[in-house]
Amino acid sequence: MKHILHQTILIKLTILAAFFSWSPVLAQEAHLNRPLRPTNTFSIIARDPESGELGAAVQTHWFAVGVRVIRTEPGVGVVATQSFTDPSYAPLGLEMMKAGKTAPQALKGLLAADSNASVRQVAMLDASGNVASHTGSKNIQNACNISGENYSVQANMMKNSTVCSAMAQAFEATSGELADRMYAALEAAQKEGGDIRGRQSASLQVVKGDKGVPLWQGWVYSLRVDDHKTPLKELGRLLSVAKTYRLLNEGDRYVVEGRIEEGLEAYRTAEKMDPGNHEALFWHAVTLAELNRVEESLPLFRKAFRLWPDWKEMVTRLPKAGLLPEDPKILAQILEQGN
Repeated sequence: MKHILHQTILIKLTILAAFFSWSPVLAQEAHLNRPLRPTNTFSIIARDPESGELGAAVQTHWFAVGVRVIRTEPGVGVVATQSFTDPSYAPLGLEMMKAGKTAPQALKGLLAADSNASVRQVAMLDASGNVASHTGSKNIQNACNISGENYSVQANMMKNSTVCSAMAQAFEATSGELADRMYAALEAAQKEGGDIRGRQSASLQVVKGDKGVPLWQGWVYSLRVDDHKTPLKELGRLLSVAKTYRLLNEGDRYVVEGRIEEGLEAYRTAEKMDPGNHEALFWHAVTLAELNRVEESLPLFRKAFRLWPDWKEMVTRLPKAGLLPEDPKILAQILEQGN
C-alpha cells in the first residue's frame, strides 16, 4: 500500500513538473538562459500555534501579486515564491508537504533541481510549523529573509536594508489573530520604505491548519487587491469587511446547529463592527422572526428598511422560500416598519 502511495505521489509531481516546464516564465529562461525580470517583493508566511491557522501576506509593485506569489492549502502548508518567480515552487512544494516532507525538505529538493536557484527567493512553512527560506545570491538588493518561530519574512528590491527586521519585529510584537499580525508586518515593511519601485498590489490568505479539512471548508480569508494606489490600505479595509462576514457566517452556522444565543451574539458583534451593513441587519431580523421572536426583530427591520428600502419587497418574497412565516399578520407587522 505504501509503495502504491509513493508511486501515486511521484506521478503527480512528474505531471506538475511537466506542466510547469511549459510555463511562460520557464520558457523565457530556456531562451534567454536567465529569468526575464523580477516582479515580486516582500512577503510573510506564518502559523498561529494556538489556532493552527496558516497564512501568507504580500505586497509588491506589480499587478495581481496574490495570483503569483503566495499559495496556501488547509492542513498542509504555505509557500511564497518571489523575486525572479518560478510559480511551480508553490504547487510542487505543497504536494511534497502533503506527501509527508517537511518544509525544509521540500524546499531543499526543489532548489537542487533549479538551475536558476541563485535568483529565487522562496519561503515554505508546513502545518507543524517547520520553516524554510532561501534568498539566492543574485537577488536584487536590498534583499533579505528572517525566519523565526512559526514564521518567515522575505524581501527583495527594498529601498532600505531594514525591511526584514522591521517585519519580524512587528509580527512578533502584534497581538490578535494571525491575519492582523501578518498585516502589521506588511505595514512595517512599507514604513521602512518598501519596494524601491513603489506599490501596486497586495494579498492576504489564511487557512485552517487542521489536517483532513475539506478544501472548501478550510479557507478563513482570501483577499486580493490587484491594482491600487495604496494597496495596503485597501487590503486593511477588505480585512475589516471580511471579519464582519466571517462573524455573520459563524452566526448562521451556530443557528443551524441549534446554538441560537451564540449565533445571535455573533450577528450583534458583526453589526457593531459595520453599523451601516443593512444586509446584516436584515438577515438578523429574519432569523429572529423565524424563531418566533418577532417583537425583537422589528427594530432591526426598521433600520434595514431605512438604509435600503428594497428590503421591503424582499420580505414579501421570503415566505414562499420558507424563510419567513406565511402569516399575513406577521408580514404586516414587519412591513409597517418601513412606513
